[in-house]
Amino acid sequence: MKSSLVALLSMLPLALSASLVRAGEPEPRFDRIRFSTTVQAEIDNDLVRAVLYAQREGTDAATLSAEVNAAVAWGVEKAKAIPAVRAQTLGYQTSPVYTKQTLTGWRVRQSLRLESAEAATLSALIGTLQQRLGVQSIDYDVSPESRRQAEDRLIVEAVDAFRQRADLVAKSWGQPDYRLVEMQVNTQGSGPQPYPRAAMAMEMQAAAAPPIEAGTQAVRVSIEGAIELRVR
Repeated sequence: MKSSLVALLSMLPLALSASLVRAGEPEPRFDRIRFSTTVQAEIDNDLVRAVLYAQREGTDAATLSAEVNAAVAWGVEKAKAIPAVRAQTLGYQTSPVYTKQTLTGWRVRQSLRLESAEAATLSALIGTLQQRLGVQSIDYDVSPESRRQAEDRLIVEAVDAFRQRADLVAKSWGQPDYRLVEMQVNTQGSGPQPYPRAAMAMEMQAAAAPPIEAGTQAVRVSIEGAIELRVR
């Protein structure tokens, strides 16, 4: 026991000396630089969505409701007969109609939402449904799966672009060595593309199938981050 204590005491000055040396060294300093990079690509819109509606006005709300229900049910039946089309009924509304602050009737309306990856198929269906339904809107979008695949590709490109920018910044600053301290990846798209309203048949009548050209939209990935350059 006595010999161990002597050995420990003999090592104590060396440890204290090393601690004093380290304490005397200046703390390493870093310059932090923030910047961002963005990459984007045009992606084909592979989904087409349309909203159609049935609307009636008159004095008998019950009769109007029956007519609207029948028209929408007919539209749903036509849509369900086509496997490539997904159908969903939307809000049902019954609203009073006033003339000079006097109740003169009722307005009943219900909408039907259609979605398909086959533009030509949906266009033909819309042409048929316009016998009894009006067209409220048509728009295009990128499907979730296509968007995810595009974003995955762009993330790889964005990270590479960020790394190249970091190398350039560090080299230009005369400090080729740096460390990454922060990185945030953001994804975004331009959103659904609306069909020109002026080209839509808004009245309930037999009509030719509307021409549909889905086009593309931009999908972007941006990276915001910071690197630190060691000050020598």
